[in-house]
Amino acid sequence: MGETEIRVTEAGRYSWQIERPKRLGDKGMSGQSPLKAKPLRLPGESVDKEIDRWINDATLGPFFGAGCFCMVAIYDWYGYLTHSPRQPIAFTAAAVVALLYASWRFFVIRKKVRQLRQGRDGERAVGQFLERLRADGGQVFHDIPGDGFNLDHVVISTHGIYAIETKTWSKPWPNAQVLVDGDTLTVAAQVPARNPIVQVTGAARWLERLLKESTSKRFLVRGVVVFPGWYVEQKEPRGDVWVIEPKMLPGLIEKAPVMIQPSDVALAAFHLSRYVRSEAEKAA
Repeated sequence: MGETEIRVTEAGRYSWQIERPKRLGDKGMSGQSPLKAKPLRLPGESVDKEIDRWINDATLGPFFGAGCFCMVAIYDWYGYLTHSPRQPIAFTAAAVVALLYASWRFFVIRKKVRQLRQGRDGERAVGQFLERLRADGGQVFHDIPGDGFNLDHVVISTHGIYAIETKTWSKPWPNAQVLVDGDTLTVAAQVPARNPIVQVTGAARWLERLLKESTSKRFLVRGVVVFPGWYVEQKEPRGDVWVIEPKMLPGLIEKAPVMIQPSDVALAAFHLSRYVRSEAEKAA
């Protein structure tokens, strides 16, 4: 951690100025989730959970138990037919090693699942904020597969086209902030290993090329990075990429000047939806 200078503002609040900030690793920071409330339920969510319960609990458990008994039976039959001596020490050692490995894997997987669920909940929360744009004719897409990446959200409206990247990163302390100074971004006084501004800029350019190739028209795409549950401090006026808290995003889009005709909104949305469907068919 760099040297920390603590200052007291006129309002009596403490502020931290960090020199030589560390780089934030790809795995993010350990701490508390920034989401103050779970996103609303999705259509068919209860059915989805019931399907998972039947697959994981009602199917895998019995098959795992049956597999263990089959292994014991095979071993017993092998010893019976070959008159081999029993080897309890060797099998006990193997069982201990397997148990230790399974325990380690359990904790690794639990941590990964917790991170994935937090990211999923953040994307759902942002998606629900964006739904209100449909009332004004906006088209909202989620989880767009790209070239080696996934674009979390895309908004196509008369107020522009937006490529949105969601960063649901844990907070190391409750009042941690995101600071944006031009193209420089720090999260809780740490520099991310991968700059989200650069990341979403690349995604926006990719979407521009995709729409140009499919519609033969050039559409400008603005990159947006949203941090659910974080306070974002912007030192300079917002540039080509917005870095904001997701609650502000629908209002900013609605206040943006009209720059696309409704017919072009329908055209771009049609070609993007066709691309998403074609990618889903390839993956099936």
